[in-house]
Amino acid sequence: MEPNDTEKVTVDGHRLTLTHLDKVLYPATGTTKRDVLAYYAEIADVLIPHAANRPATRKRWVHGVGTEEHPGEFFFRKNLEESAPSWVKRRPVQHSNHTNIYPLVNDRATLIWLGQIAALEIHVPQWQFGRTGAARNPDRLVFDLDPGEGVGLAECAEVARLIRAILSGMGLDPMPVTSGSKGIHLYAAIDGAQTSDQVSAVAHELARSLEADHPDLVVSDMKKSLR
Repeated sequence: MEPNDTEKVTVDGHRLTLTHLDKVLYPATGTTKRDVLAYYAEIADVLIPHAANRPATRKRWVHGVGTEEHPGEFFFRKNLEESAPSWVKRRPVQHSNHTNIYPLVNDRATLIWLGQIAALEIHVPQWQFGRTGAARNPDRLVFDLDPGEGVGLAECAEVARLIRAILSGMGLDPMPVTSGSKGIHLYAAIDGAQTSDQVSAVAHELARSLEADHPDLVVSDMKKSLR
């Protein structure tokens, strides 16, 4: 007999066993695993086009995120879990001295499975796999605005507006995305004609230019001591 907080479901033809559905993953709001799974199901049609065919790194809070005073423990996962269903699409990525197998968030069932294992953050890169499994050129230009000590969302928004003006002048249409903490990510779709190094060079040059024009507001060096 299944526990009361366990259910067997079929998602787009794939069978899943969902467990510990009444576990509270977000204590501050009382949000349970059941709530998270319902949310994932609701946003799947919107999320999947942005994540599909990209290697997904997961940030997992098996026992919940905790509170501001007592944060929950989490871990990053790159390699696909051994317990992953066989129908989860996957691709290898060769790193400097090893290969990881990453899941692809290409369908609703995979997204629900990620919710089942408490993957509460899903990180994907700015490139997609091509049909042969090779990495394509980036199709996104992303700026990560990370506030330093004594700086908040308002200052990040001010910098985001400065970047938006420059990118709009380049014919791009950047969109802000809150990063889950105090910062802002600015995303702009690009045509994939440039390599990763070329796209990074453009981003770094723009950041250095902003730093030169607004030294009281922008630091382009990632060293925390300079933020």
